[in-house]
Amino acid sequence: MVDKTYIPEGEVPPASQIGATLEALGATIAARREAGEGSYTYRLLTGSVDGVLKKVMEEAGEVALAAKDVEGWATSSLAAAVALDAAANGAGAGTGPVDAAGALADSDALSVQLPPEYGEAVDHLRYEAADVVYHLLVVLERYGISLDEFAAELNNRMTDEERPAGAVRLHGEYVRRGK
Repeated sequence: MVDKTYIPEGEVPPASQIGATLEALGATIAARREAGEGSYTYRLLTGSVDGVLKKVMEEAGEVALAAKDVEGWATSSLAAAVALDAAANGAGAGTGPVDAAGALADSDALSVQLPPEYGEAVDHLRYEAADVVYHLLVVLERYGISLDEFAAELNNRMTDEERPAGAVRLHGEYVRRGK
């Protein structure tokens, strides 16, 4: 396979926990090419492409639904806090002066207690996000796209100021923007 990435001369790659985790997961997925039919990952790597692509779409939809659940618990908790504040302080409560960002002034700030279900919804969102990443990494492995190439694609989307020093990049001839 052609080496499509590089690290600029004199730059040192950053240490990264997520990088180490993704590399270990990528290696595990690659190793499953030899696991046989008993392995779910093997079947995704070698079976019909529609199977793994369906899983990516399904898991992405589940992330969206989980994020909506998190948002629902947050906004319903905020609505409950506003209602309680209004009941405790009269009809005008929570309508005091606002700052430039539109937030209530400190004297009128609400205390919002998020219910346990909010934390459970956040945990579920994290779980579903991990499913998307796993299935996406299977797709990348299936087509021989290394984690370095994938990281380089993401790094090329940042400005020089945003991109970490030593971050891998794509050589110009491999940069493709849309079809």
